[in-house]
Amino acid sequence: MSDLNPEIISKAKNAFEIKCFKLIIEAYNQALIEKNIELDWNENDITAELHEHMRDSQSRKNWKISTNIEEKIIGSVPKQKWFGDKLYRIDIRLSTFKKGSEYEYFFEAKNLKQSDSKLGQRYIETGIDSFISEKYVNGSLLAYLLKGESDVAIQEINSFLIKSSRYTEILNIGKHKLCNYYYESNHPNIGILKHLVFDFTNI
Repeated sequence: MSDLNPEIISKAKNAFEIKCFKLIIEAYNQALIEKNIELDWNENDITAELHEHMRDSQSRKNWKISTNIEEKIIGSVPKQKWFGDKLYRIDIRLSTFKKGSEYEYFFEAKNLKQSDSKLGQRYIETGIDSFISEKYVNGSLLAYLLKGESDVAIQEINSFLIKSSRYTEILNIGKHKLCNYYYESNHPNIGILKHLVFDFTNI
């Protein structure tokens, strides 16, 4: 990939990200139609259900995108005996090849409930902070809203960030033609981190 023009690489990455967004949002919309997600499911259950819809997607097949869940991230820990058991895992990996180069995109998912401080703090500590530390790279966060209103739940996350003096890192509502509940946060070392909120409260 390094032999290609950086501008071409950037355009290809952006185009691939849009396709990844389309696939995960298409899967979410299908799950809403089928109403087979339970509000007491953990995030891995919901991710597995969404992944099944992505696997069945004709768009995915047309675009020649492969996808899997619980992907181990190679190189995420020092190579010592048993290092393979300690590799970090990320919830969803999508990949494709174009002109001999492989492009990857990742989603990390977290359950979210209004007035649940434990889940809100977990969203920051094992979601946002995992991208900031570059434990995870080249991806976005998925918030599975299981109780309450999305804007209130996000404001609660922002309150935790403000209490930690992370004023510049709060989630701001953004505009995205594919997703109704879309947010962005800005972080000094990685720039913009994207957040998709999937509201399952009316299932």
